Amino acid sequence: MRPLDEIAAPGTEERAALELLDLGALPRHLAIIMDGNGRWARARNLPRVEGHRAAVRAVRETVETIARLGIPAVTLYAFSTENWKRPRHEVAALMTLLKEYIDRELATFQANNLQVRPIGRLDQLEPAVQRKLQKAVEGTKACTGTIVQIALNYSGRQELIEVIRGVARDAAAGRVAVETIDEAWVNDRLMTSGLPDPDLLIRTSGEQRISNFLLWQLAYSEIYFCPVLWPDFGKRELFHALHEYQSRERRFGGLSPRDSLFEPTGEPVAKA
Repeated sequence: MRPLDEIAAPGTEERAALELLDLGALPRHLAIIMDGNGRWARARNLPRVEGHRAAVRAVRETVETIARLGIPAVTLYAFSTENWKRPRHEVAALMTLLKEYIDRELATFQANNLQVRPIGRLDQLEPAVQRKLQKAVEGTKACTGTIVQIALNYSGRQELIEVIRGVARDAAAGRVAVETIDEAWVNDRLMTSGLPDPDLLIRTSGEQRISNFLLWQLAYSEIYFCPVLWPDFGKRELFHALHEYQSRERRFGGLSPRDSLFEPTGEPVAKA
């Protein structure tokens, strides 16, 4: 873990929030739905694309901070399959911003030891975008720090459909016995294969839904809905989300240690 001064400056609100955290109990995998760019722009009488442009700052600061905290993985929801419904000029601007972001930030990824992994139906993106993504993958494949998954043209339902189709093909060809299929088998065939499920999902802008994001993987994730619009999201908001995560008791469907000390009647369990 890096010294606190490398994560947040002394005497700042960010540092005060950071000092509340248990740095030994951070999530292994953090997922973020970056929402609110359009509303941020509208509140300033700016075109929507300016909201997306402002969002790049939040991505940079958040990813760098996650790396400095030593969190092993983060998955950013950058563009869903449903986002193709947006106006053509906005989609084109988003893709241009993505290409510019990769060109500008590749050196930052390398300096922070970040490994970039795009996930989603990447084959449906324009060739120029695919080339830039491959450039980021190749340029960071030797990095051993935080894994940064960027979900592009991603759909949680479509991801599960592809797994089901794979099961059907393998079963028809006799490559798999249906009764042997378990959670581990499915996990190995998801786009997030090799990573633990997210411990925490953050969604900005106050919206309270998961929007077809990591439907299988979020089964037992803690969810934190942040009212701040994504372009205004920074270290302080990230530390508050992590503090909220650490304040919760994760039971994964079981009992808490306290509850397990009591019988169903509410009486304490007698000690032998």
